[in-house]
Amino acid sequence: MRVHYPRTPHLPWSPGATPDDVRAGDLSGLRGREVVVTEKLDGENSTLYADGLHARSLDSGHHPSRAWVKGLQGRIGGRIPAGWRVCGENMYARHSIAYQGLDSWFYGFSVWDGDRCLDWDRTVAFLRGLGIPVPPVLWRGVFDERALRGLRLDPERQEGYVVRAAEGFGREEFAGRVAKWVRREHVRTGTHWMHTAVVPNGLGAGAALWSVRSGAAPDVGALLAALDLAPAGAGPGTSASTGGDAEAVMHAEAMRAESVHAGAGAEVAGHAAAAVEEAAAEVAARLDAIERWGDARLAGVLAAVLHARPRAWVAARLAGPLGMASARRVADLVGLHGGLRRPYPDEQRQTGLRRMALAADLGVLHAVAASVPAAGPADDAREQAEWSALHADEAGLLGPEPLGPLRAGLREALAGLGAEAADRCWAEARDAWVRGRLTAVEEAVAATWRWRPGRFPRLVHLTGPSGSGKSTFAAGLTGIDAYVSLDDLRDARGSRADQRANQEILGEALDRLDAALASGGTVVWDATSLNQHQRGLVHSVARRRDALTTHAVVLVEAAELHRRNARRAHPVPAHVLAAQSRRFVPPYPGQAHRTWYVGAHGTVDDVDGALYEQEA
Repeated sequence: MRVHYPRTPHLPWSPGATPDDVRAGDLSGLRGREVVVTEKLDGENSTLYADGLHARSLDSGHHPSRAWVKGLQGRIGGRIPAGWRVCGENMYARHSIAYQGLDSWFYGFSVWDGDRCLDWDRTVAFLRGLGIPVPPVLWRGVFDERALRGLRLDPERQEGYVVRAAEGFGREEFAGRVAKWVRREHVRTGTHWMHTAVVPNGLGAGAALWSVRSGAAPDVGALLAALDLAPAGAGPGTSASTGGDAEAVMHAEAMRAESVHAGAGAEVAGHAAAAVEEAAAEVAARLDAIERWGDARLAGVLAAVLHARPRAWVAARLAGPLGMASARRVADLVGLHGGLRRPYPDEQRQTGLRRMALAADLGVLHAVAASVPAAGPADDAREQAEWSALHADEAGLLGPEPLGPLRAGLREALAGLGAEAADRCWAEARDAWVRGRLTAVEEAVAATWRWRPGRFPRLVHLTGPSGSGKSTFAAGLTGIDAYVSLDDLRDARGSRADQRANQEILGEALDRLDAALASGGTVVWDATSLNQHQRGLVHSVARRRDALTTHAVVLVEAAELHRRNARRAHPVPAHVLAAQSRRFVPPYPGQAHRTWYVGAHGTVDDVDGALYEQEA
């Protein structure tokens, strides 16, 4: 059944209302409620269904400006449930505002299940899974007329804004839950746009990312441009982002590290672009076959494109354009896919796959492993990946969230428990699941009773190259009872640059850590901890003291590391810092009870291992 989109009333202070428009005389449906304010885009109101679409008029016919959105509906229609509809703006044709940097030619602003409009957070999540962006959010909070009246828009570039209740509501409540502000004389063309030549609005670089999320064929060149990366096979210093000599040098260093990591020579580089194009197309087809869309599809395609780059480099470089959550997921796919392409003892395979499932979507991971170019015989690598996929499928691990039911059940069973105790219980349940010791929620509840009181010490284990901001981040933590720093211990011996007594200093530091954890407090371990071997020494002490261990992984681009290092009171030699960057292997999810991902601004931008809060 086709449904006409309701008329949105104007706010009392909207200057663009005409005598024919509806005004909201009563704002009681918004007062006291959390609202979301989004930019009102100058497009054509359109509604998409599983089996078709229409503009505001239910009998809207063909128009050239609607061809692109029809193609979008053809890609995503099968993912819209029966009885649902997606409402948004068709932005293909220029109306009164000439847009230049759109993320897509269609933006969604509401999703309806029959006569019920989904709440805003569910709307955003559902649309993102379809590969549809939402309009920019200008403000969010409890309805505040003064704050809304104070919003300042550029009338040459912005038509207005829309206020909606953040919670869901029924169609009959629409007039009281949604209202708009429109600029004065918002139609500024003499002839209606439908009666003139269609002039497409301009897309921005990010449109390539949304295109892949929605199910379109990947354009590798456009994806690399969106991420500000050099194309495959490009030589050192060719990135578009080399903003100065230091950054150019570090980009060259990263490219050299990439070549070493991938075993790439001149011949490989000569064929790299074509091979990456083929891998991106193949992984996209495989992901479509297993119905992975949205961010999962984008992550798989980007992992195939960037499969030869160092994992830490990928995570730090993509954090800006993608956000930390997506960046580290792409990086983990890059780091793990090679393990599926090598022989592995079948009797240990299920445990290994379960542990991998803590860090990556195994459906996506196997698609990447089966698609990327092989360093050795391609047939052998592909056969191993396909064999691994059979084992994963038999174990029920190829779905998008094999741990989802266990987590949801444990969250409900432990509702009200303190966050750290709950996270510890969740970590122990995950570990038991990996080892095949439990599968049901009831078993997890029974197995985690001893950690529920929260009587255990805590360890925050910093990891990242020198100058990445570990100490600065740790200085902002509260409730710390002890701080163990290898640099401080070297300084106490005369010089933090003196590496001759490293073994003695490490032993002293581990003894201090053991004593601090034994007292039951919260301890910070401050060292580079670049690889799992170095981290393992610390973890052995933490396990002995039954501590809750949290990795704080600091991910910063190499060029930024060198800039920060130059400003330090005790800078590390440039060649040492470059070597640290090459050797840095960030921990994977599941290698500690929890993981905090700290970005360039020194804040926790993503979390893995939290029971109560959904990870981003």
